Amino acid sequence: MLSNVKKKDVPLIAISLAAIVFIAATLSLFPQQTAQAADSIFNGVTRLLGSTVQVLVLLALGLVLYLATSKYGNIRLGEGKVEYSTLSWLFMFICAGLGSSTLYWGVAEWAYYYQTPGLNIAPQSPKALEYSIPYSFFHWGVSAWATYALASLIMAYHFHVRKNKGLSLSGIVSAITGVNPQGFWGRLVDLMFLIATVGALTISLVVTAATFTRGLSALTGLPDNFTVQAFVILLSGGIFCMSSWIGINNGLQRLSKMVGWGAFLLPLVVLLVGPTEFITNNVINAVGLTTQNFLQMSLFTDPLGDGAFTRNWTVFYWLWWISYTPGVAMFVTRVSRGRKIKEVIWGLLLGSTAGCWFFFGVMESYAMHQFVNGVINVPQVMQTLGGETAVQQVLMSLPAGKLFLAAYLFVMIVFLASHMDAVAYTMAATSTRNLREGEDPDRGMRLFWCVVITLIPLSILFTGASLETMKTTVVLTALPFLAILLIKTGGFVRWLKQDYATFRSIR
Repeated sequence: MLSNVKKKDVPLIAISLAAIVFIAATLSLFPQQTAQAADSIFNGVTRLLGSTVQVLVLLALGLVLYLATSKYGNIRLGEGKVEYSTLSWLFMFICAGLGSSTLYWGVAEWAYYYQTPGLNIAPQSPKALEYSIPYSFFHWGVSAWATYALASLIMAYHFHVRKNKGLSLSGIVSAITGVNPQGFWGRLVDLMFLIATVGALTISLVVTAATFTRGLSALTGLPDNFTVQAFVILLSGGIFCMSSWIGINNGLQRLSKMVGWGAFLLPLVVLLVGPTEFITNNVINAVGLTTQNFLQMSLFTDPLGDGAFTRNWTVFYWLWWISYTPGVAMFVTRVSRGRKIKEVIWGLLLGSTAGCWFFFGVMESYAMHQFVNGVINVPQVMQTLGGETAVQQVLMSLPAGKLFLAAYLFVMIVFLASHMDAVAYTMAATSTRNLREGEDPDRGMRLFWCVVITLIPLSILFTGASLETMKTTVVLTALPFLAILLIKTGGFVRWLKQDYATFRSIR
């Protein structure tokens, strides 16, 4: 077996760091030019390919539902007992697949849809208000998680069933196409993954830091400035560095349990102490509207209008989720050995969607109640003082609001640490050649990426580079990832057909 030193992909690490630093410097030195270029490319690409993306995401959902209910659903991904309880397993891949900024969107997203609704609904109308939470449910629901499920199944099958080497994007592309993972194309796909991952994490981290410091300022009177935001980032970095060093079993598993229970108890308390009847009715109504309009939301292209909502929200969201698929697939593969295909699908589709809908439904309904009853004009506060202030004011309006806000901020910082820990694992796995089933990247490699994904966001925050430009850049990386996912899906279907006779004979 190769030693740990020899297994480190030093050229990939060096090129990735150089590319990340170059992109960060370019965004900082040329903010206007990069913003214009990114917006122009995004608008052109989404106008040309947006409807294709919508159809492919819907087809991905159809495929994973077929796999879960077909004869292939009972195929087990690896031998032996499962490593983690079902609850721990669900919590871990939710932490891997969702950034801590989800806690921000889970309170505030409805207000964006109220002001700029889809389905050609009049802005700021009663119908726009009624459809705002259903659109949150749609964008954080089964379609999005289906992209994770499909990518995760393919990676898990490659690693645990086919026993191919390499828990990385290049590893699975090589197994399907025969491309040399250490050649130009193999290095390129891994490079894109590492750059996109750092960019996506930077956005999540900076949004979290801004929300956290705004809330901390309201609680303690501390200034909301770069110094405090840097402290928050370094604090979360310290937590997840320790967790990463300890390992998944004793580190990330414990953090994810804290996050999972915290993200469940927060909305539960709001449901009990807040306007329970309104929240319950609003959530049930939102589930009904989402279900009733699911196909229309999925395929709404607005051919007689400008299509801005579909491009800026639905297509953007689908590309954002797709940009995360390689990393989530690696992590789900790591924690899913011994699970059946249908378990992975139902866990990602139903477990994760139910968790998102419960958090978003309760928290957004409470914020909407405060708006409707004239307590807080959430959309106006967002426009004048920022979304972070709107979230802070909504939470502070609860009974014992300061205590609740403190609990919310605690869950947010632990969520950030657990997400960064999972991301560091996938980056370390990508940077380790020929990783086999049962092996993990060494601690030093995990710690190295922990430091990188702490310092890069700090530098972006310090220089004031445009997060919107970075967000657009990250989303554009989803296009090659989508093409790769299509290639992987073709190979996966071929593998299933070739191997199923063997599975039947074993049974």
